[in-house]
Amino acid sequence: MSMERKTLVLGLGNTLLGDEGAGVYAVRALQEQYADRADVEFLDGGTLSFTLAGLIEDADSLIVIDATQLKASPGTVRVFEGEDMDRFLGSHRKNSVHEVSLMDLMAIARLVEALPARRALIGIQPEYLDWADAPTDAVARAIPVACDLAMELNKKWRSTGSANVATPAPRSNHA
Repeated sequence: MSMERKTLVLGLGNTLLGDEGAGVYAVRALQEQYADRADVEFLDGGTLSFTLAGLIEDADSLIVIDATQLKASPGTVRVFEGEDMDRFLGSHRKNSVHEVSLMDLMAIARLVEALPARRALIGIQPEYLDWADAPTDAVARAIPVACDLAMELNKKWRSTGSANVATPAPRSNHA
């Protein structure tokens, strides 16, 4: 295993379905802002496939950004870290096709004993999930919040080297 810890930031979603593309929009923004970071890999995971299993297994830390049904106001951003992420994905399997796939990918990594100990889901509550070429205003305002949370988590994980770090407080980005 490499001595240098690397965080995989995986953006999920379908940019043809409005707010469903929130994770992809977020990872694209992070790629532009932090293109020179050697400690982080930013990846547009689209709507997921099993081809991502190897990348997840190879990551020392994993941050997933995705439009997620949080039962909150549109644009709300919440972080689910470690076992909280596992529980959330397990209890919300029916909310999104690619959350089911994410849970499957996590199970594959767990089976081969390669599930990153430092892992988190940053969920953004969508407003509109239908044909659209851009997110709604509420979700567009939430994307930079999610990006900041991802980089805060990476910084904390790198500074502590521990899987048991404090999770940033949930944030709401609505007026």
